[in-house]
Amino acid sequence: MLKLNDVHTYYGNIHALKGISIEVTEGEVISLIGANGAGKSTTLMTTSGVVPAKRGTVEFNGEDITHKAPDDIVKMGICQVPEGRRIFPYLTVAENLDMGAFLRDDKEGIKQDLDYVYGLFPILANRRNQTGGTLSGGEQQMLAISRALMSRPKVLLLDEPSLGLAPIIIRQIFDIIRKINEEHKTTIFIVEQNANLALKAAHRGYVMENGAITMTDTGENLLANEDVKKAYLGM
Repeated sequence: MLKLNDVHTYYGNIHALKGISIEVTEGEVISLIGANGAGKSTTLMTTSGVVPAKRGTVEFNGEDITHKAPDDIVKMGICQVPEGRRIFPYLTVAENLDMGAFLRDDKEGIKQDLDYVYGLFPILANRRNQTGGTLSGGEQQMLAISRALMSRPKVLLLDEPSLGLAPIIIRQIFDIIRKINEEHKTTIFIVEQNANLALKAAHRGYVMENGAITMTDTGENLLANEDVKKAYLGM
């Protein structure tokens, strides 16, 4: 469904992604783990067209999207929840969700998806008239995920969904991620420093070091891998 083929991405003279290749199959949850600064977020931004690859290709359902504009990539069905959430703080919860559906014109479908995200996160339904900036960090993350779901993505890109959240909220967020994958059949690509939770949620995982993929396997096998345990699980 989604393929990165020998992708090289640069920030000026900084070689951020060094020939990475990743495949995401329809219906999967894929996790990309690695240390801070390894290139994980750049991988998602390259996929969504925010930081285009200099060499290599990004393909979606067999079509080369390497140099497509980010809004065109969203229209095709790839939507990213950025690190730090980046909701619209002065808009209400309901208005933020409306922005997620900005590129759609199917009113009945939008209403169904709004009901769906309010069902996933009832606290958002209770706060629908509250401005986004007054929500807690966990509630803002719920809103950011819900806003992305309102675009009805085929592939949902999640950048550090656990960042800055309390452990109980992190577990809730990951439970919802699994639910979205299982119930909505949405393919999910997660970038995450919390390797334990990310790999437990994933069908398959990739390990990234210094802009290169160093390992790939099932989430279960990576959790059991001694090198992964030592480097990323504190074991």
